[in-house]
Amino acid sequence: MEAQIRKWGNDLGINIPPVIVNGFSLREGHFVNIQENGNRIIIEPSKSDVSYNLTTMLSEITKNNIHNSIETGTPTGNEIW
Repeated sequence: MEAQIRKWGNDLGINIPPVIVNGFSLREGHFVNIQENGNRIIIEPSKSDVSYNLTTMLSEITKNNIHNSIETGTPTGNEIW
């Protein structure tokens, strides 16, 4: 698939075709990693660009994966608890 490099402010940019955008579930604002490998440019979705949703995360807590409370010692400042 061929794409044209275009001026974007002081940078250059490439439009990513919808078939690739949809295939990788990319959205505006997502991050990608760009690497140089010999004479190739590799663009891949960033592993750190995960959309967190509290409701979804809480729904994934089960009796099998919940951790025990963690003790951090006695209060050392003006903590209320």
